[in-house]
Amino acid sequence: MSEVEQDTPPVGEEIHLPGPTVKPLLVAIAITLMVVGTTTSWFISIIGLIIFVVTTVMWVRDTRRDIEQLPDEHG
Repeated sequence: MSEVEQDTPPVGEEIHLPGPTVKPLLVAIAITLMVVGTTTSWFISIIGLIIFVVTTVMWVRDTRRDIEQLPDEHG
């Protein structure tokens, strides 16, 4: 058997996929605001920074919650 075939999960094992979220898009928008704000207005950069921090904290918290729900043998 090849190495790839040995790594596949057995039949019937559930594969965990994270749910859909808009948080990566919000992080990208916040970073864009920070970059644009450096050339136009510091106010725009501050708004982008606030959105970035809040969204990143929410995203990390959701990811930790998803990881905690995984079965123990998942690693």
